[in-house]
Amino acid sequence: MSGCRPFTISIPDDKLVNLQRKLALTVLPDELDNAGWAYGAPLADVARLLARWKDGFDWRAQEAALNAELPQFRRAIEVDGHGTLDVHYVHKRSPVEGAVPLLFVHGWPGGFWEARKILPLLAQEKEGQPSFHVVTFSLPGFGFSEAPKKKGFGISQYAEVGNKLMIALGYKEYITQGGDWGAAITTRIASLYGGLHSKAWHTNWKDACVPVTPPLCCSHTYLHHVRSIYRTLFSAPLDYIRDTLTPLTPVEAAGLARTEWFRDEGSGYFAEQATQPQTLGYSLADSPAGLLAWIYEKLVVWTDAYPWTDDEVLTWVSLYWFSTAGPAASLRIYYEFQHEKGFETVPRPTIPLGVSYFPKELVILPRSWLRSPYLVFESQHESGGHFAAHEKPKELVADLREMFGKGGPAYGVVEGRPGY
Repeated sequence: MSGCRPFTISIPDDKLVNLQRKLALTVLPDELDNAGWAYGAPLADVARLLARWKDGFDWRAQEAALNAELPQFRRAIEVDGHGTLDVHYVHKRSPVEGAVPLLFVHGWPGGFWEARKILPLLAQEKEGQPSFHVVTFSLPGFGFSEAPKKKGFGISQYAEVGNKLMIALGYKEYITQGGDWGAAITTRIASLYGGLHSKAWHTNWKDACVPVTPPLCCSHTYLHHVRSIYRTLFSAPLDYIRDTLTPLTPVEAAGLARTEWFRDEGSGYFAEQATQPQTLGYSLADSPAGLLAWIYEKLVVWTDAYPWTDDEVLTWVSLYWFSTAGPAASLRIYYEFQHEKGFETVPRPTIPLGVSYFPKELVILPRSWLRSPYLVFESQHESGGHFAAHEKPKELVADLREMFGKGGPAYGVVEGRPGY
C-alpha cells in the first residue's frame, strides 16, 4: 500500500477552545407556542444539545473511539483537471483473504463514520457467508479530505476518486454500496468503470437509478435527476401506459406519500445548497448553533424514529465543524450536480444491481418504475430511513451477504473472490 499514510484524528486544542467561545456567545431565536417540528428543529432540542456541547460533551473520548474503531489513512489522488487531492479514507481488511472488496460511499450530511456499525459486521469471518474488505473515503470537501479548489468537481470526479482509490489499494475489481450522494456516485462508478473494475453495486437510495419518468397520475412527484435518462410516453409508450394503469400497492402508496412530503416540506435545503451554497456556508462555518440545527433537523426527520443520543448527534455535527475544509465545502456537491453538463451522455450501468427499500427513505417510488434487466436483488424492510448503514446496519449487511453470498444473484462477480 505504498502512498498511503496512517491518519489519526487529533483536533488541535485551540480549535476546541474556539468552539467553546462561540458556543458561549450563542444567541437563540424565539419560537411559536406548540410549534413542534412543523417549523424546523425545536428550540428546546437545540438549546439542550448546545448546553451539552458546551458543558459535558467529551470530544476527546469520541475522537479516541473513532480512532480505535476505524483504521484511517490518507493518500494523494490525481483527479483529471483538478490536480492532486489529499484524500482521507478508512480501510478494514477482513481476516478472510479471499474476501470481496467493497467500496462504501457516503452522502450529505453524513461521512466516513457512517461505516462504523457495518464495517465490523462486513469484515468478520462468518461460516457459510461472504466477508468483505471494506473501504470508505471522505468525499473531497467532507471529513478529513482536502476540498477541490476549482469549479466543476461533480459526480464523475467523486467517482474517479473512488475508483482510483480502490485500484491504488490493489482492488482492481470491487463492488460498491451507497445511499444519498453515495448512490449517485456509485451509479456513476458503475457507468464509467462498470465491468472492468466495478463488478456490481447495491444501493438503499432507489431514486439514484430510476430509468423512467413517473406516469401521468404521479407526474408531480419530486425527482431531481435529469429527465433525459428516463423513459417517457414517447420513448417507451407501452411501459409508460402500463405504469399509468397499474394500481399502487399499499406500500407503494405510502412511499409516494413520503416522497410528496419530502418534496413539499423537506427539500428546501436542496434548493439553497444547489443554487447558493456559498451564502449558506458563512452561517455554517461561523456558527456552531447554526450548523447543529441544520444537521440535527435532517438526522431526526430523515430517520424512522431512530433513538438518537445527544452525544451521538454532537459527534456527528462536531465532525463537520472540525472537518479539514470546513462545513461549507460539503454543500458544493449540490451545486455541481444541479449544473452538470453532459449528463445525458453518461452510459447507463450494465452490471448487477441490488436495492434495499426502507420505508422512511426520502424518495420512494413504485418498483415498476425501476424495471431493469440488471436489477438482480431487492429487499423490502419494515422499518428504517435514510441513513441505513447507521439505523439498520444488521439488515443492510444481511442484504449484502444475501446478494453476494453463495446462491445469491451476484455471487462470484469479483473474479477469484467469492468471499469465503
